[in-house]
Amino acid sequence: MPSTPRPLRRLGFLTIGLFDGADPGKGHESTLEIIELGERLGFDSAWVRHRHLQYGISSPVAVLAAASQRTSRIELGTAVIPLGWENPLRLAEDLATVDILSGGRLNPGVSVGPPMHYEQVKEALYPDTADTEDFSYERVRRLLDFVRGKPATDFSGVEGFEVFSDVVQPHSPGLGRRLWYGGGSVGSARWAGEHGMNFLTSSVVKPEGPDGPHDFAEIQLSHIREFRAHHPDGDAARVSQGLVVIPTDSATPEQRAKYEAYAAKRLPRTAAPQGPARLLFAPDLVGTSAQIAEQLHAHAAFREVDEVAFALPFTFEHEDYVQILTDMATRLGPALGRQPGL
Repeated sequence: MPSTPRPLRRLGFLTIGLFDGADPGKGHESTLEIIELGERLGFDSAWVRHRHLQYGISSPVAVLAAASQRTSRIELGTAVIPLGWENPLRLAEDLATVDILSGGRLNPGVSVGPPMHYEQVKEALYPDTADTEDFSYERVRRLLDFVRGKPATDFSGVEGFEVFSDVVQPHSPGLGRRLWYGGGSVGSARWAGEHGMNFLTSSVVKPEGPDGPHDFAEIQLSHIREFRAHHPDGDAARVSQGLVVIPTDSATPEQRAKYEAYAAKRLPRTAAPQGPARLLFAPDLVGTSAQIAEQLHAHAAFREVDEVAFALPFTFEHEDYVQILTDMATRLGPALGRQPGL
């Protein structure tokens, strides 16, 4: 098996936090228990997805605030908060608050673009400004400025018994260096690098040209290199990869069959770019830890990173996630050369 140029240094996982609309508490509690399990198993980070008007976590910052009080070491991330739904000033306050509560463990990941199904939701979201809202990178820049301590107003001082600050409060030193951009294109990679962010890659990329062949790993590798070429830290700039990975070492025969059927159902979408946005998806990796490690060591983009946040499948049961995470931590991580604590 070929060795990786960048031995795996940080092992993380990503969950969507699904719940039943008739009993949402159970699903949210399951997500918190999974994060607690991740800390016990020695994961370096736990990440939550963000879903609006769906049956998944709609308020990841609130969920991670709860997780921060039930854990003490594991880093807590969002992958990602779509800023089209957010006011950057208010979000900066929430992020700083949770970072303070967690002891400096928050890793906010964000992205830009119009909200999903914008035509159907814009009157509820922005009734007075729907046609003038700016969903460009400028929204990220505003968030970066507020989190990093640039003034949000020209007013500060004492007014009666009230004391006012011209910068977001609380201010959390270090949070500005832990902001991530979730991108799948050359342009987003370049922008994130130029603005000193970290870069989250996933199982989705956007090919630049209309013609194939479309090699997911090579496309993702080009994005990573574009990001680092424009980042002040160069080759040391942080990149995390987030493929869907399902180790089966301790799975029951029934679980293995379910996992394989899940991956097979999603495989056709990996053959060519999909939809108007021409997005290319990576195949899910299902198998023993030894088999998955061999596939990852042969993956051009994986060889370029030393951090991962492996994505958990959307629709599995709590006990499935327990088995998958346990195998990730105890078998896949060591197979990839990770040495906890280093």
